[in-house]
Amino acid sequence: MQTTRREFLRAGAVLATGAAAGCSSLQHSGSPFGARPQVGTQLFGWGQYYQREGRKIADHYPEVLSAVRDCGFDYAETSLNLSSPENSAKFAEIARTKGLGVACFYTGPAFHEAKVAEQAVVQVVAAARAVKPFGTRVINCNPAPIGREKTDAELQTQAHALTELGQGLNALGLKLGVHNHTPEMKNGAREFRHNFDATPPERVGFCFDVHGVFRGGVPPLDALIDYGDRIVSWHLRQSRDAIWFEELTFGDIDYGAVAIYARANKLPALYTVELAIENGTKITRSVVENHRRSREYVRKIFGV
Repeated sequence: MQTTRREFLRAGAVLATGAAAGCSSLQHSGSPFGARPQVGTQLFGWGQYYQREGRKIADHYPEVLSAVRDCGFDYAETSLNLSSPENSAKFAEIARTKGLGVACFYTGPAFHEAKVAEQAVVQVVAAARAVKPFGTRVINCNPAPIGREKTDAELQTQAHALTELGQGLNALGLKLGVHNHTPEMKNGAREFRHNFDATPPERVGFCFDVHGVFRGGVPPLDALIDYGDRIVSWHLRQSRDAIWFEELTFGDIDYGAVAIYARANKLPALYTVELAIENGTKITRSVVENHRRSREYVRKIFGV
């Protein structure tokens, strides 16, 4: 029955978007709080290029953010500084001077132990309060992996903490987007699914890292059907032959089909390009050129 439901919903999305494609303009209307669609970039990938040159990206933020702006992005996403929230505010101020927003920040504390989780919730909310004046709308959070699968009790503690965090962020007028990497996808995506199935959707949203889900063995369209109504933000990356590719373009993931579903269902349009390098990634262009080309791909495929 589950397979039949997925096939039905997938077919319905294709038909709906096929009809929409006949219109002269395809616009998203489901961004958080009704805000306009935006496309940004995660600075993780930029930092890898700087590391290859023996430099620290944090020492070159004005230079990097100027390049991000010139590539056509609306915002830059980086990690939220939980120990010194004022530094995140300083980053946001630099971004603003460069004509960029900070629509979302990323964080990843531990939530599976009650005492640690309680402190983490307080820290994330405090840091979020520091960046909210700069237009931040979403805090993307990947609960820290621990080198093994978490127990049922640990997952329940984590779910409670995520709910508390979501409530705290909602009180500030922000959204929580739960993100995942590969560890959460083990054993039939057990942790990935528990994070949503054991939490209320009005408190705990979904930062859809499309490649993270794909690499974890869940087809992106299945993830959309199961949890698309929770999406508050996106992370976009591509691979070819299972290796991260240097730009966002055609490859292992059919982003055309993903975009069809997103448009047909008017999902939130806060798209973050997150390029990254791993063993086997072939670099043939500069970090700026790869991001410029990726920005054009998002415009072509997602229409924003």
